[in-house]
Amino acid sequence: MILDNEAATEHLARMLAKLVVPGDVILLSGPLGAGKSVFARAFLRAACDNDLLEVPSPTYTLVQTYSAQVCSMSHFDLWRLSGPEELEELGWEEAREGVVLVEWPERLEDLTPPDALHLTFSVASSGERSVTLDGNASRLDVIRQSTGF
Repeated sequence: MILDNEAATEHLARMLAKLVVPGDVILLSGPLGAGKSVFARAFLRAACDNDLLEVPSPTYTLVQTYSAQVCSMSHFDLWRLSGPEELEELGWEEAREGVVLVEWPERLEDLTPPDALHLTFSVASSGERSVTLDGNASRLDVIRQSTGF
């Protein structure tokens, strides 16, 4: 899917936020500047009924947790993580009871949930941004039917 601008990324995030259920893990991959944080902020604002005026990046704290009507939402940024063994200290297992967004999911290694939804953001040399979605087939069907993605 082509993301013509930041508003398109935010729109996709808002649509997906309406479809999540407790236990969902959304992995956000792609290079710096591809739209992962834009997506995460819009997703969290939508899931938390726009009550969040500011959604700080968890780059330094590694995880931020929010309350939403459906369940808790945890936003992990694993860029500075030295290995998956540090996830236990960050409350990874507890966070999995709610919805989890993970930037830089490659750092999860063997802890990557097999049923996670994986959004891969990319930027072409022309500057065009796009995203692909992979993961659990039944969840993908629901997403595609609901969003046209």
